[in-house]
Amino acid sequence: MTANRQRTWLMAPFLLGAAALVSTAPAQAAPDSLQDGATSTASAPATSTLAQLETYALEGTEVVSVDQVTSVSQLTDVQPTDWAFQALQSLVERYGCIVGYPDRTYRGNRALSRYEFAAGLNACMDRVNELIASATADLVRKEDLLVVQKLQEEFAAELATLRGRIDALEVRTTTLERQQFSTTTKLRGEVIFGIADTWGDSATVNGNGDPLRGATEEDNTQTVFADRVRLSFDSSFTGKDLLRTRINARNVIPFSGNALTGTNMTRLSYDGSENNAANIDKLYYRFPVGDNLRVQIDAVNDEVYDALISSLSPFESSGAGSISRFGRFNPVYRNNNPGNGSAGITFDWKIAKDFNFQAGYIGSTRSNDPTEKNGLFGGQNTAVAQLIYRPGNFTLGATYFRSYYPGTDVNLTGSTGTGFAIRPFGSVATSSDSFAATVQYKFDKTFLLGGWYGVNFAYQKSNSNEATVQNWAVYLAFPDLFKKGSLGGILFGMPPTVTSNDIGTREDADTPFHLEGFYRYQINDNISLTPGVFVIFNPEGNSNNATQVVGVIRTTFTF
Repeated sequence: MTANRQRTWLMAPFLLGAAALVSTAPAQAAPDSLQDGATSTASAPATSTLAQLETYALEGTEVVSVDQVTSVSQLTDVQPTDWAFQALQSLVERYGCIVGYPDRTYRGNRALSRYEFAAGLNACMDRVNELIASATADLVRKEDLLVVQKLQEEFAAELATLRGRIDALEVRTTTLERQQFSTTTKLRGEVIFGIADTWGDSATVNGNGDPLRGATEEDNTQTVFADRVRLSFDSSFTGKDLLRTRINARNVIPFSGNALTGTNMTRLSYDGSENNAANIDKLYYRFPVGDNLRVQIDAVNDEVYDALISSLSPFESSGAGSISRFGRFNPVYRNNNPGNGSAGITFDWKIAKDFNFQAGYIGSTRSNDPTEKNGLFGGQNTAVAQLIYRPGNFTLGATYFRSYYPGTDVNLTGSTGTGFAIRPFGSVATSSDSFAATVQYKFDKTFLLGGWYGVNFAYQKSNSNEATVQNWAVYLAFPDLFKKGSLGGILFGMPPTVTSNDIGTREDADTPFHLEGFYRYQINDNISLTPGVFVIFNPEGNSNNATQVVGVIRTTFTF
């Protein structure tokens, strides 16, 4: 008899109590003296008893059905006045074979169903066998062995049913233990199939009206089918921590560049292409410090919005949220330019009931490079601090970023918005102070209204030139629209745009706008289908460019 099996059988009286067969005789209520740690199993009304009986009979093939009961005694509770009850009570108190009560005694003086009684008897039989097997048979009295034998004969049918069910549970448990991937690690996956295309002539001039090199004034894109695959290995060593290793592969060529749409404003939420070559694109460890503080250390591709800095957007997921890059969240959160070498640390501190303070530091794309002007502190870097206030259905957020970009790594908006917004001064060393404000109100479980505003104050390091980059958006979210788990979304806003610049030739002349609508239909727990469309007015901040339309059908599989 294994230790695990013994423990299972020792607890069986109390696990089976709720589903046990009960008597047709009047029930006896448990007395007030029932000890803490034990549970009353007084008989239920006849209607609920029959329902429990049916449920119990159907749970396992080894369980005896109602039709198989051949003796009236099998439907009779074991009363406290019965010899069997008193005999088992004596065995329990002598050998301590039931642990349901704090003092290891068999108290309560209440009637037991025959199955519940058999479970207690089985535990005592196991205890006696254990004493015999451990060469302590002299501790077992001969008269007790005779009592056990008589009880075993009396309750043979119930014991057979009980053991059959426990054996089946043990087989299932053993199978799960042998087949499980790891005791500490779970595999999670997401696969995206995407069909997409754009309509409208390519942008041919930038915000200042200068022609884009190599741009042609025609629709240069074809309908595409592309994919993205992500496999995450989530490990926990304490039950409260998380070590995530994510493998990413995709072939979603962005709708951008002069050869296609002439602007980054037409990019999709899930795009990026490594020709489906698999690589580790996330590696971090998250752990709690006390009850109110969480810390995350990133080793690879550290991105602010994937760290412990909340983006505060219902559309943030690239596989289940917005279909566009801009529509996911405020582009200010893309202040750092992540890469395979970027590393950093962030934390989330719950400072009061409705207040959270989040902050952190993220190093350059070459945090692992020990050469000059690289490393964790020598190259590009971003420091961030955010205060979140959630009073009731409101969510309010205020965020500050301080960033520095060497000339080769300037990308203030994470390739979102106009070309001037990405590099206000061109490829020269740039620093910035950036601010974001977020407001959101949840009217009920099916309707949410929100918006954001972001501004980057950029400074050219080689002289005193300054520039201002702004963006904003308002949105409506409809969780569980038409079906639980689904999501409808409407968003309108201004992608990052240079509204002022000491270098006048790099200031956007007109205001671009982004209008988006999508509906994620949750087919089942693992598959969702998201058709959507977004429209770009005045691409690249110039009204001379044609309006562009992007259509997407995104299918997401999760497991």
